[in-house]
Amino acid sequence: MLDIKFIRKNPEEVKKCCENRQANISIDFLLELDKKKNRLLGEVEDLKSNQNKLSKDDIEEARKIKINIKKIEPELNKAKKEFQDLMLQVPNLLSGDVPVGKDENDNKVLRKFKEPIKFDFKPKNHIELGEICNIIDTKKSAIISGSRFNYLFNEAVFLQFAIIQFVFEILTNRKIIKELAKKVGNPFDKPFMPVIPPVIVKAEIMKKMDRFDPIEDRYYLEQDDALLIGSAEHTLGPLHMDEILNEKDLPIRYVGYSTAFRREAGSYGRDTAGILRRHQFDKIEIESFIQSEYGLVEQDLIIAIQEYLVQQLDIPYQVMILCTGDMGKQDYRQVDIECWMPGQNKYRETHTSDYMTDYQSRRLNTRVKRKNGKLEFVHMNDATAFAIGRILIAIIENYQQ
Repeated sequence: MLDIKFIRKNPEEVKKCCENRQANISIDFLLELDKKKNRLLGEVEDLKSNQNKLSKDDIEEARKIKINIKKIEPELNKAKKEFQDLMLQVPNLLSGDVPVGKDENDNKVLRKFKEPIKFDFKPKNHIELGEICNIIDTKKSAIISGSRFNYLFNEAVFLQFAIIQFVFEILTNRKIIKELAKKVGNPFDKPFMPVIPPVIVKAEIMKKMDRFDPIEDRYYLEQDDALLIGSAEHTLGPLHMDEILNEKDLPIRYVGYSTAFRREAGSYGRDTAGILRRHQFDKIEIESFIQSEYGLVEQDLIIAIQEYLVQQLDIPYQVMILCTGDMGKQDYRQVDIECWMPGQNKYRETHTSDYMTDYQSRRLNTRVKRKNGKLEFVHMNDATAFAIGRILIAIIENYQQ
């Protein structure tokens, strides 16, 4: 959520941001609601102030004031709700290097690592290889669980746990973090704390995380008013909700492993075969809390970590900066890594990195007390370390013989 004070001072910048993101939101109407809400609030406060000044003998005057307050309060509550609902729809601001565009076709390649492998035979895709090697099964899972589920067997299971161990060893290694931080100008060599988080989150928390919608893509547990998480960051991000952090403790960095669940409602007919796009998948996620002035270099460090991880596997990839039309509304800047998939003969997204400034922390009320005593909202980053299924595809396909 943006600061209303910023919107009041910079309405044209916010309007341009909404336009570039193709967000159909009237900032003028929002500011009208803001004025109306404040006017009604002022009237109620004035009436209550006058009420407090009355003596015990002014019974008739007190009655009139009470009636007037009761008349105004419903309109005030309505204006507050309309204002808050619209405020929650306003997207985050944009970093200056974000390209303006309509969809994924307007994303830009920043750099590449290695050229795609050229085989002296026609490469198989991971589905064929999975069946041949008896490591992936989607047929029995379709019968037992439905479409977009899978079984992993034998070496694929060992590979999954090896990847998890590999990531946790890298991200908890201060020496490696220090080297990568130095490359991108990040002054902090603090390693990441390993976490296994809950996979169920209360609906009210997901709303504060701004991850409740699109609800049709979530697994909603109506009886509990809770959801299955779609990523570990859904329960890592609220870890410091309603807390005031000490600046000396920043950055706070987590790396969490969990199973994740998505209905994939918006991907009808896409990637239905194989294990690229599943209802249930395992993922290692990064979450970071830092001072505002270091938010961008923190994202740069996270991207450097992502690249380091993929480079250790020696898999060709490209780094993409997403355009305005392909970003999440929480993101100030979003950068993806796409690994080469020989079975599809193209790059596919395997990692994402989201820098959200204070957009999420404002909703979560996560603040930091600076050395000068000033309270500010922290800046937050989240990112993929590895989506297990997708990196398994990249490994299996690129290393086939």
